[in-house]
Amino acid sequence: MNFIQSTNVAPLAHLTCVGTTRDSARALVAEFVDAGILDFLALRGDFPEGTSNLPPGSLSTAADLVEVIADVRGQDGITAVAAFPNGHPESGSDRSDIKALLAKQDAGADFAITQLFFEANDYVSFVELARSAGVEIPILPGIMPIISPKRLAR
Repeated sequence: MNFIQSTNVAPLAHLTCVGTTRDSARALVAEFVDAGILDFLALRGDFPEGTSNLPPGSLSTAADLVEVIADVRGQDGITAVAAFPNGHPESGSDRSDIKALLAKQDAGADFAITQLFFEANDYVSFVELARSAGVEIPILPGIMPIISPKRLAR
């Protein structure tokens, strides 16, 4: 069964790139495009466990992946990225995650989806901070249905 023909919901391919070469990312994006999937969620992803250095020539940011997607896919489709209302765990007090969001926007991201948050004010404050830094793309609140106590704890 062809998924695209069995639903009205367009697929959004979730791609991570940390440690992936530009060429392998290009090949993967091309596979999706060839299958008719033009919309992507471009994520950096987590570093492999026990690793802090990336292999030479690998992509290191979601902005890098956004550029690859745009290069392979062209202007068709949309590209979403992640945003962090409570700050990315690696961003520190200087909120470097806002600079990273700006880089994703500059690379061609169409909108951002936030990580889960529990207080509405966290989202509102984050959007205000991002806008004051120059982020203009839509920032959608991420929603994660709580389906189990284990997932809530996570």
